[in-house]
Amino acid sequence: MIDIAANYRMILQGIGAAAARSGREAGAVRMLAASKSQSMEKVQTAIAAGIRLFGENYVQEAAAKKAAARAPVEWHMIGHLQRNKVKAALDLFDVIESLDNLGLAQALEKEAAARGRIVRALVEVNLAGEENKSGLPQEALAPLLEAIEALPHLRIEGLMAVPPLADDPEKARPYFRALAELREKFKSQKRSNIELKELSMGMSHDYAVAIEEGATLVRIGTALFGPRES
Repeated sequence: MIDIAANYRMILQGIGAAAARSGREAGAVRMLAASKSQSMEKVQTAIAAGIRLFGENYVQEAAAKKAAARAPVEWHMIGHLQRNKVKAALDLFDVIESLDNLGLAQALEKEAAARGRIVRALVEVNLAGEENKSGLPQEALAPLLEAIEALPHLRIEGLMAVPPLADDPEKARPYFRALAELREKFKSQKRSNIELKELSMGMSHDYAVAIEEGATLVRIGTALFGPRES
């Protein structure tokens, strides 16, 4: 049987050690529980263990879990978001981590303006140009951020990436470093609704390397919950 509380403690130790290696405090890095395809029972156990940050890939699955959670939990959309799901997504999520095109940004802006709220988002960058993954190309980041400056109901809080899957975590290091360098490049460009404070990168198998390269958010699924249930 999976001991989620024990796994959480072990992950926090790993986060602390990786943060120390990069000269940062453990509190500078937050763990997001990637709960896609995990049961509500496991999510409730994670909440009982003290976890308050969850990420989901699909609107419908997130809706069911949020309704059953009955706890002050922050929910992040970490999967690809279609424009026709924007209204539902804004009902559910506190942060959209997977903003990757201007059309989606404009759809979020329109719906946020109608609701009189600000949408917190990260821009997802496809660092390796993988055709089977969402995220915008590196060269499209500058034009997108420039266009978003004119969308006052969007607040861009950072960047997100999912490097190519590899058995060796070290193979992800160049991609994590590249995302950190992109953040530094655009961080100095002062825009009223863009503050690139977050780097969401690293998962169960490579989060330590991601933290060493500057991650502030790590998305942990299998190491916390065990294998996906469906």
